[in-house]
Amino acid sequence: MTPDGLARALRQTLYCDASVSICWTTPGRPHVQAAGAPMDPDEVERLLEAQEDVGDPRRIGVSWTVEDGTRAAIAATLGEPMLQTAREVWQTMAKRLVDAYLAAERAHARVVSLEKSERLQQALYGIADLSGSDMDMGEMLRRIHDVVRGLMYAENLYIVLYDGERGTMRFLYFADNHDAFQADPELEIRVKEMPNSMTIALLHQDEAQYGPSEQVRHRLGVPRDPSHGPDSEDWLGVQMRREGQVCGALVVQSYERANLYGEEERALLQFVAQHVLTALDRRQARDELERRVEERTRALQVSNRDLQAEIVERQRAEHLQRALFRIAELSITSETMERFYAQTHDVVGELLYARNFYIAIVEDDTQVLHFPYSVDERDMVRYSRPLGDGLTEYVIRKGQPVLADGARLARLDASGEAKLHGAVPHYWLGVPLVHEGVVGGAIVVQSYSPAINFTERDQALLTFVAHHISNGLSRKRAQDRLVAAHAELEQRVESRTHELAQANAELLEQIGERLRAEQRLTYQARHDALTGLPNRSQLLERLGMAISRARQSPASLFAVLFLDLDRFKLVNDSAGHSAGDDLLVEAGRRIVSAVRDDDMVARLGGDEFAVLVEGVDSPAVVEQLAGRILGELSSPCWVAGREVFPSASIGIAYWNPHYRNGADLLRDADAAMYRAKATGRERWAVFDEAMRDQAVRILDLEADLRRAINGEGFVPFYQPIVSLDGGEVVGHEALLRWRHERRGLLAPGEFIGLGEDSGLIEEVDWILYRQVLKELAVAPGASYVSINVSPRHFRGNDFAERLLRLIDKEKADPSRLRIEITEVALLDDARHAIHMLNQLRAHGVLAQLDDFGTGFSALSYLHRFPIECLKIDRSFVSGLDTDEEHESVAVVRAIQALAGTLGIYTIGEGIETPEQSRVLGELGCERGQGYLFGRPAEAPVYLPRIPGGQA
Repeated sequence: MTPDGLARALRQTLYCDASVSICWTTPGRPHVQAAGAPMDPDEVERLLEAQEDVGDPRRIGVSWTVEDGTRAAIAATLGEPMLQTAREVWQTMAKRLVDAYLAAERAHARVVSLEKSERLQQALYGIADLSGSDMDMGEMLRRIHDVVRGLMYAENLYIVLYDGERGTMRFLYFADNHDAFQADPELEIRVKEMPNSMTIALLHQDEAQYGPSEQVRHRLGVPRDPSHGPDSEDWLGVQMRREGQVCGALVVQSYERANLYGEEERALLQFVAQHVLTALDRRQARDELERRVEERTRALQVSNRDLQAEIVERQRAEHLQRALFRIAELSITSETMERFYAQTHDVVGELLYARNFYIAIVEDDTQVLHFPYSVDERDMVRYSRPLGDGLTEYVIRKGQPVLADGARLARLDASGEAKLHGAVPHYWLGVPLVHEGVVGGAIVVQSYSPAINFTERDQALLTFVAHHISNGLSRKRAQDRLVAAHAELEQRVESRTHELAQANAELLEQIGERLRAEQRLTYQARHDALTGLPNRSQLLERLGMAISRARQSPASLFAVLFLDLDRFKLVNDSAGHSAGDDLLVEAGRRIVSAVRDDDMVARLGGDEFAVLVEGVDSPAVVEQLAGRILGELSSPCWVAGREVFPSASIGIAYWNPHYRNGADLLRDADAAMYRAKATGRERWAVFDEAMRDQAVRILDLEADLRRAINGEGFVPFYQPIVSLDGGEVVGHEALLRWRHERRGLLAPGEFIGLGEDSGLIEEVDWILYRQVLKELAVAPGASYVSINVSPRHFRGNDFAERLLRLIDKEKADPSRLRIEITEVALLDDARHAIHMLNQLRAHGVLAQLDDFGTGFSALSYLHRFPIECLKIDRSFVSGLDTDEEHESVAVVRAIQALAGTLGIYTIGEGIETPEQSRVLGELGCERGQGYLFGRPAEAPVYLPRIPGGQA
């Protein structure tokens, strides 16, 4: 309904000749809005200032203030007087109608504002996504143009980058329906060359400019220059700033319509322009990184080629060394000489081409050349022959290697120095077999193909190998003679003992089998199957005997050590149960090596061991033994291809007459072990009555924790997060506190460990989240609240859905909620974490990375996660005003550089002094929190400024 329609509706409730006027003024707006019958301005002012006008019976006048501060008034002129009761009823009805109309108008205005905010947020997300895409710069800017076009009229848009030091600018993007100018993004235009440019004048201004281009030129003092394009009906230009300096501009204009751009469009375009600049900076940083990576890759490729050549050379040397070792081994392991020759051929074939290969041997007592081994594709068989003038005999006579191709072979044959026997090869290589200075034969390889030849390198290689083959032949012959002698002796002994062995074997087999069966059963009943150590049953038996001896001799002292490996589940989960079994076996071996000969080591199950120590003079002996065991276990060992540093926690329980049996001793030693584990692991602790009391207290505390969950005894405390530049409160971090019914207010450190162990901490977290969201739903202002989310929540599949349902239920604004997570939560399952963070971000819930720099700091993954900011850990902030300032400043500067590259901001944690706040601000940190700005309080402090922040 329109305001005039509202006035007509009110008039219809009166007599036909009545007239009704309505007027109102809204806070912050100087003009008055009116509807219905026209009124004189002075009359309107009087009516708005008065409460009620009853002086004229034919006139009704009433004014009032609506709950939002709007001042409203109704004036009615009647054709005839109205009863006082009817006047009052009509006034009440009319005020309610006007109130309802104004409330509807306010709701409509809020809806329009929210829709604009949502479009702006989607546009900024779109610009951020485009900056991280793989498309080229031109396409990315066209897409950004489309995004801006969705926010306002921007058919004609251009983007310029400005370099103040060089005095140049570049048209990075230019789209105009009426200007034929073609922009070259790489062309730098000197500012001096364009003295009449509105764009250059805009770059030298502090504020944005808008209006018809003729008016803007007049304000900027720029004369008309047709070379810079046609005039526009409406023109809007905003500056882009980097670190306070103008570095570019974004301009939109309209040639057909006027009055399109005002203050709202200027503010919107300025906001978008800064995000466009951020997108351009991110793209430029990524391109620079890719260029450096490409240069580094090329350098690595060159180094890799050199390294590959060196590796090949080393592999050749190692290959040769292995071949020589194999030849030496074959001389011992080969059953026969024929087998030795064949295996030697295989070794030579691994080093060079040896498809055609033979070995020639000269017997000592004859002048005959034998060929004990020959493999040839043409001369299938080589027969023994008297020593003559053959090519093989030529090598043996000379005692030198011969490398010959077809031409040299022909010359040797023509000169009569060496005759060829059999097929003529294309290449021939023969080297002598020399042992103790005497040539006893030759080894030959040859090729029948012109594509395969031999080189000087092959000759040197085969000569080197031949020397080892000759030594191997000598060892093999000597070994064969020795084996023959031993075989003869063994045959004689065997024949004499065979009958006796035959008779005894059957009897021994029967006796041995029965003994082995009994031993196996007894052993399995009393020992651990994996480690071979005594099991719990045998330990309790020995404990019973020790207790009996102690009762008979009160002066005797003994103790039980209960040992549990630290972080053993991590080995099982990461390397598998087989690796875990290997670690248990190694741990058992080390414990046994550390104890005395009379001490008993038992495995109780899982990663638990126990040691029974008897016959000790004082507790110091037992405690020294515990330290020795810890020292033995701490040495690194290799499990499943990984280096593991095992450790353990040990609990000690000494004999006391109040113990009834060994199980009681084990129970108390177990309790002491948990005390050792709770105080830092890799240490020992002695059981005392205080531990028993502690166990009772823990049980009571767990019961109190369960009651507190049912009664919601947990409350959030809020610590402010401020802007380091101005000290304004921009948000709060919600911190968990327990209002215990007897012990008062408890910090998380006093119960969080119990909650983790019992699994109750997740329920406590959801209680805290619900209370924070309730407070957020009614809290004034636009500051946000961050909640801590443990990795345990992130491992679940429904955390994001459950949190979003809770936000909807409590009617809180999701854009005012932040979640703080650690690097562990991200890296446990990166793909799942990215999906969950994107799901929350899509609904307005942003994520902050807490304690940054203290975890894995996986920089190669960080850019993949949709993180709003990094929280600099208090350990780095605390060193900014101490002797360690230089190290802390270097770390913070590196974190700031990383955050700048990712386009996110940082928050310094644990700021306690003005000096820390000042240094962080100078390093570029935008926000901070700590005792300097405020301690955690039960209700958030919504102040415009925190004392102690920088001005």
